[in-house]
Amino acid sequence: MGAQPAEAPDATAPQPEPAAPPADATAPVPAARRAAEGYLKAEFPWYGLDGAFTGPRWLMQVGTGADGTVEHGSTGHGDEPSVRGEIATGEKERFAVVVTVASNPLRRSGDGTGVLEATSVSSAAWLAGSGLLAYSWPPQMDHSLRDDWLDQQTEAAWELADDLTGPDWSTLSLPVDGEPTPFHYRESEFGWVLAGSTGSGVHLGAYGRGMSAYGLGFSAIADLAAYE
Repeated sequence: MGAQPAEAPDATAPQPEPAAPPADATAPVPAARRAAEGYLKAEFPWYGLDGAFTGPRWLMQVGTGADGTVEHGSTGHGDEPSVRGEIATGEKERFAVVVTVASNPLRRSGDGTGVLEATSVSSAAWLAGSGLLAYSWPPQMDHSLRDDWLDQQTEAAWELADDLTGPDWSTLSLPVDGEPTPFHYRESEFGWVLAGSTGSGVHLGAYGRGMSAYGLGFSAIADLAAYE
């Protein structure tokens, strides 16, 4: 025999109250707070634009080693960039991202099976260069070709970062914690990239578009709440 259709519920009948959540239920942790937790695990100071910048600030993400140690991360300033930003759409985006990289010497891996590469100003330059590319998309390029283009450009960014004394870079002095500090600097059609070192055990990289690098200053972040 065929199944009998179920009777429709009586809309006029009183409906049961929804069950109350268990007493030990907790609200989900906001994404901004989860991001901040990653930054708080770092054993080095984070940097951002100094107090002369009065626009929006936001956290991006941290990078960790195989043992979970935080090794680098980025903080954003201005407009949060989109993948298809000004380059492809003509929409004006003004942003600057500061990359902080822990200064680590050549060292053994956590499991003792290998050697971890030392970090340097080149590390910061490559992270900044590849970061800028992630938010760049040539206007004439089809979506299906972008991955190949990005791979090629990322490799080029690494080669440039490995030759900071080459002709593609110039020098620029900017304040870090109030002290004039030399940076390697270059511009491209996608924006600008710079990299240097601080006296507080970190290397700094930065990239941006729509904001001039020449007027920027950097300082250690006293309170991450300004970025949440």
